Amino acid sequence: MLVKLLREHLAPYRSWLTTIVVLQFLATVAMLYLPSLNADIIDKGVARGDNGYVVRVGAVMLGVALVQAACSMASAWFGGRAAMAFGRDVRKALFARVGSFSAREVSHFGAPSLITRATNDVQQVQMLAMMTCLMAVTIPIMMVGGVVMAMREDLGLSWIVVAVVPVLFVCIGIVVSQMVPAFRTVQQRLDDVNRILREQITGIRVVRAFVREPHETRRFARANDDLTEVSLRAGRWMAAMFPLVMGVANVASVGVIWFGGHRVDNGQMEVGALTAFLAYLMQILMSVMMGTFMLMMVPRAAVSADRISEVLATDSTVVPPARPVTSVDVAGHLDLEAVGLTYPGAEAPVLTDVSFSARPGQTIAVIGSTGAGKTTLVNLVPRLLDATEGVVRVDGVDVRDLAPELLWSRIGLVPQRAFLFSGTIATNLRYGRPDATDDELWEALEIAQAADFVREMPQQLDAPVAQGGTTVSGGQRQRLAIARALVRRPEVYLFDDAFSALDVATDARLRAALEPVTREATVVIVAQRIATIRDADLILVLEDGRVVGRGTHEELLRDNETYQEIAASQGLGEEVVA
Repeated sequence: MLVKLLREHLAPYRSWLTTIVVLQFLATVAMLYLPSLNADIIDKGVARGDNGYVVRVGAVMLGVALVQAACSMASAWFGGRAAMAFGRDVRKALFARVGSFSAREVSHFGAPSLITRATNDVQQVQMLAMMTCLMAVTIPIMMVGGVVMAMREDLGLSWIVVAVVPVLFVCIGIVVSQMVPAFRTVQQRLDDVNRILREQITGIRVVRAFVREPHETRRFARANDDLTEVSLRAGRWMAAMFPLVMGVANVASVGVIWFGGHRVDNGQMEVGALTAFLAYLMQILMSVMMGTFMLMMVPRAAVSADRISEVLATDSTVVPPARPVTSVDVAGHLDLEAVGLTYPGAEAPVLTDVSFSARPGQTIAVIGSTGAGKTTLVNLVPRLLDATEGVVRVDGVDVRDLAPELLWSRIGLVPQRAFLFSGTIATNLRYGRPDATDDELWEALEIAQAADFVREMPQQLDAPVAQGGTTVSGGQRQRLAIARALVRRPEVYLFDDAFSALDVATDARLRAALEPVTREATVVIVAQRIATIRDADLILVLEDGRVVGRGTHEELLRDNETYQEIAASQGLGEEVVA
């Protein structure tokens, strides 16, 4: 997966990569040429007292060194740009893929894991991409070239190179084989820490309300300790890498000096050649050390690449139509025909054989116990989920055939958990219609019963909103979410338990204000309180994903046992009796 990911996302930068290869080749050849020039200076210049030769060859050395430095710096510049562009493209691809996911895929991966994959995992692969751009050509050329040049200087000492390099590879192989599973576990533990931290930050009020700070502290400490333990294990193996390489390099250097000294003493080798051989041995070992550094990054990057590729390879269960319908002749028509939904691997369906029709000016209400499938039913209309049975039609067209932009432009959804984005009141209200005027925003706020508390804010429409809307209360957040849908003025309103955080008086005022605005639109309301939906044109009673009752408030009170139980639980027992 790592190679595939690098190949796919570095492909647009082939020209940069080609330039990097050429520059690295020139820099490495120049580096390999320097010890040979140094040996000539010692053997043919210093040993013979020829200062003119020393100056001439020294000038050549200086020129070669400048070429090597210039090529190395230019290679690093292009490599850095290529790696940063690679990271940008991968993050963009991840964001686009996650944005296409349905609720099912998001639940499968989990928000903390998706965040980690789009940040930390991308960073790991990006760092490896940078090191690859900087060292991919240098390492093999330096290793092979160093061996050839060392043998050219003195064949009698080449056995040291033959003995040292395999030992290095064996040591590195053992360490890397232990690092791969350790780094895989590190990423999993990091997911756990992110998940627990996100839960504690989001649910801080609940934690404090139930005085669970010590428990949550211990839970985070356990996850943190697990991450620390596995990180230390991976770090110990990583820390062992360089001492092993340096130990072998130092032993090899001692061997070269020992055996080379005897060869110089016997007249079989020049002092300059011994110096050059030692320099080439260091270059060979340096290339191994550079390869070691890259290998230290490969295990973690490989794990991260697997996690990134898993997201990129996951297709959304909500697939855009191949030939989308881009225009319709009617507006505000909503039809569900024998709709059912079963999650993969589930023992029982979430929804079974749900049917109803709604037209502009009608209000359809859905009520039922917790877990009855009310939210799932609403999510089928904007294709947050796709039905596995039956058909959902908006304006006479199957939602699976409608162009997504056309479908979403006709729907105003107020979710069960109202969410506001970081910014201001105005930016949140304009989320569905960026060109809305301030007057239109105030009108929506008036209808949603939110104008009073917004006016009390010092900056009013420009008042800052924290991520998730945590700077306002639950009821205020819900009213702002309703106002956001009203600004859009859609043809179909979907209120998914959008009135639960409101007191009865505010609920009544809001519904009264909504009536003239939604008179020409289709309204679907999911609610827990009968008082919220008693005036609906049609009420559906759900139980275990099935419609067990349908009719008006009066009809259901008279004929439906489930609705009667709900009414009695809400203090409407007298109406049931009546």
